Amino acid sequence: MMKEGCKRFVILLNGEPYRGEIPAENAYVICCDGAYAWAKGHVRIDENLGDYDSFSEVPDPAPLHKFPSEKDETDGELAVDRALELGAAEIILYGGGGKREDHFLGNLHLMFKAKRAGASAMMKTNGAEIFLFGEGEHKFPCRTGQTVSLLPFGGDAHIMESWGLKYPMHDLWLRYGSTRGISNLTAAEEFSFCVERGYVLVIINEEVV
Repeated sequence: MMKEGCKRFVILLNGEPYRGEIPAENAYVICCDGAYAWAKGHVRIDENLGDYDSFSEVPDPAPLHKFPSEKDETDGELAVDRALELGAAEIILYGGGGKREDHFLGNLHLMFKAKRAGASAMMKTNGAEIFLFGEGEHKFPCRTGQTVSLLPFGGDAHIMESWGLKYPMHDLWLRYGSTRGISNLTAAEEFSFCVERGYVLVIINEEVV
């Protein structure tokens, strides 16, 4: 049962099973269809969502709604829509990488959908943390020597300034369709940047160079 006023939502996706711990305190956890196979017993599940036509067991808790197997939206999009319907201010995706590249790219678009609806959005895979930000200044704790990439999403993005990166970004346009911004390095235990226009994907790799 969702606690009154809960604004933090965790969505479990049917990509590569997430191996790490999934903090579920003060969060409402939605599990998408096939993700139940890896998520059951790994993290508390508050709501299961999908069509479950191929399942031999009824997931626990039982789905509130049964969706058709042939539909326009992925189960992940239905889950994001459900979270936004319930008033999500923060959405964190797990299991969104691996397996199928088309679904991974689609999951990045779900982050964009959440962000444009007013919720913060991030995705955590076994190898990286992925964030999507719009205008403003954004700060990250990190370890020195982590690889970090900043890429425009949905169009060109303008970064006014950055701090704590080996290759500074000063008054820099990241052009949609260019690889400029890939494979920077953290040079401190915190890095930050200021977006003046557009949306920026931030991918922080777990490994230290």
